Amino acid sequence: MKKTVLIYFLFIFTSTAIAQEDARWKGYFSYNEIVDVTAASPNAYAATINAILENNFTSNNQKITNSINGLKAENITCLHYSPTFNLKIVGNSNGLLLIVKPDGKIAEKTAIIEELPVPANTKRINHLMEHDGKLYIATDYGISVLDLTNLEFISTYYIGTNGEETPVYQTTVLNNTIYAVTRDFGIRAADLNNNFLYDFSQWNTFHNGFWNRITTFNNSLYASSVDNSLYQFTGATPLLLLTMPSACLHLKVSQDYLTITCSNWVRVFNSNNGIITTINNIENVNSAFTSAATLDNYIIIGTEGDGLQKAAISQTNSFETISPNGPLKNAVFRVKKAPTYLWATYGDYTTDYNPYPLDEYGISYFSKDNGWEYHPYESLLEAKSLSGIAVNPSNENEVYVASFFSGLLKITANEISLFNTTNTGNNGLESLVLNPPNPNYIDVRVNTPAFDKEGNLWMTNSLVNKALKVLKTNGTWQSYNSGVLLPQGINENYAALAIDENGTKWMPSSYDGLVGFNEKYNNKFIVINQENSNLPSDRVNVAAPDNSGRLWIGTARGLRVLQSVDRFISETELSTSNIVIQDGELAQELFYQQTILDIVVDGANNKWVSIADAGVFLVSENGQRTIARFTKDNSPLPSNSVGDIDIDATSGEVYFATDKGLVSYLGTSTKASDDLANVYCYPNPVRPEYTGTVKIAGLTDKANVKIVDIEGNLVFETTSEGGTIEWDTTAFGSYRVASGVYMVFIATKDGLDTAVKKVMIIR
Repeated sequence: MKKTVLIYFLFIFTSTAIAQEDARWKGYFSYNEIVDVTAASPNAYAATINAILENNFTSNNQKITNSINGLKAENITCLHYSPTFNLKIVGNSNGLLLIVKPDGKIAEKTAIIEELPVPANTKRINHLMEHDGKLYIATDYGISVLDLTNLEFISTYYIGTNGEETPVYQTTVLNNTIYAVTRDFGIRAADLNNNFLYDFSQWNTFHNGFWNRITTFNNSLYASSVDNSLYQFTGATPLLLLTMPSACLHLKVSQDYLTITCSNWVRVFNSNNGIITTINNIENVNSAFTSAATLDNYIIIGTEGDGLQKAAISQTNSFETISPNGPLKNAVFRVKKAPTYLWATYGDYTTDYNPYPLDEYGISYFSKDNGWEYHPYESLLEAKSLSGIAVNPSNENEVYVASFFSGLLKITANEISLFNTTNTGNNGLESLVLNPPNPNYIDVRVNTPAFDKEGNLWMTNSLVNKALKVLKTNGTWQSYNSGVLLPQGINENYAALAIDENGTKWMPSSYDGLVGFNEKYNNKFIVINQENSNLPSDRVNVAAPDNSGRLWIGTARGLRVLQSVDRFISETELSTSNIVIQDGELAQELFYQQTILDIVVDGANNKWVSIADAGVFLVSENGQRTIARFTKDNSPLPSNSVGDIDIDATSGEVYFATDKGLVSYLGTSTKASDDLANVYCYPNPVRPEYTGTVKIAGLTDKANVKIVDIEGNLVFETTSEGGTIEWDTTAFGSYRVASGVYMVFIATKDGLDTAVKKVMIIR
């Protein structure tokens, strides 16, 4: 016997976030993967793993709540809407309960996570049920109860027959008796008038057997069993109502209908158990159903990959998609910003470069004019596990996509082609070698390619000796053999290739460190590794040449810097150094023993560094200063797992690809201009409600910027790093300047080019 004593004041911890969007952040989320659906006239509500959708069927307005406006979901598992309190509530896989209040503020109930004395893997929230002002939270340990009037937890019930924890899948109430479907103890029941429900002995077994869902409809209990049967109870006697084609996922009651959802089947009953409609499939929907509900003679069905579907109950042969426009999936593997388009791929490989199970997701692309569009897997010649993207700098409509199984895709406006062993010649792409060999088997593992200054496209080809490949501008292929230098050779995998200002190709490897190659110096190869170059690990994940001729190297166990890429030309061995920073009185190594996933250099030569499960750091040019750090807790990042970063050099927008969605941050470090012809200030005018900074963009590097008031008093001065600077509209940080027109005087570093702009401030 255990846990029979109620810890009454256990659940007192909560935090509230204001759902106020930071204009610097944008979300590029997918709303195709629906977890749960509910409805309360006139609105239909749906949840993805990290967002809530609200569709008003009267006005056709749509509202989205996600991390950009404060919803810090872990992994949403269920959704509830309370018409009485006007609350949208989602449960998460880790026990986090998020509540969106009528004023847009979001309450984060963390007590289940932080305080409940049960194993972490039993805190999943399975279902939310409201009754008499209380929310009954079915979890993998039992039931917790939340008072919806003050959003405080009241109690927790462990309802195993001996007081043990047991997964509860769903609860319902009939005639003031609460019923709970458990995994191990059948359907348990208790009288809600009993003040001692925290005592397991006050619960009884209503029915043995194995059940997975239960609800109240038309003053009766309905429950589904694990053998795919649906029963209606008359008293304690179950009467078989129907046999379902697969496991019941949801039983939902709304208005006068009971809706049953299976992965391949939805059926709606009226109050007389009459069949209103049955849906077995939806045209152009290929993914499984996840949840369904009815609203005002409409049926709304959530799907695993095709979004939210809506149809009149009387016309279920005519569904429409009502999910917002977005990329195919939230788990973005690689992102690439081109002048007009933003590209995203989903194919992936593990940390050990294993692409299995092979992904068949296609590729998404976004433009301001058309929103998100999609090249499906079938149109891409069935290329699998798409791992990286390169856009031709001379023609952004020519895009190359690496497949870590099928080779290299070329996408143009008129044609899609696939390069592999069949069409690149004896000196082109290679398939990994099987033992015994199979000439009909093609497994060509190409990773993220890169263009050199001459327009040649370079890429790595894993698990072969001639690992470095180039597609030349004349359409011919060339291979280079790095296997003579690498002890692993034919067993080696490679991350994204980088090319520095001298045309040296840097190939991060999984076992042998970093391989440098330059064909202009007699096909010179140099290997940077632990043994001869001071790397902390021979597993290199990223190499990033910066704007000062240095090479930043991210490994599985920390950071190293090659102080000059020019050394490759004249030396035969290359040593790297760490970066030591001062932390109070202590000196320590920057990113010591941390797994670095990506490093990207911005227009001011600052470095954006992604650390495994720790978010993103922005560090200064030399790494001595941390300018910013973004995590899920302090920013709209939906996850601390940021696998890829890319930057729009013109606007300074930084894109973060995470396992739970794609977001961007509008930075100020843009690429420097060649002159001052296109300098501009924004926003302009600065209105009273604006709380951000004024940006002066289109600058040359190291330009001098002075801002004076109408009387000529200097209020701000700085030197640009890159193409943009920020002014916080204060006089050197001491006080906010008054309303008025302010003059911006700009001069290049040499003083030969100048520009004058005006900014109006309205307080």
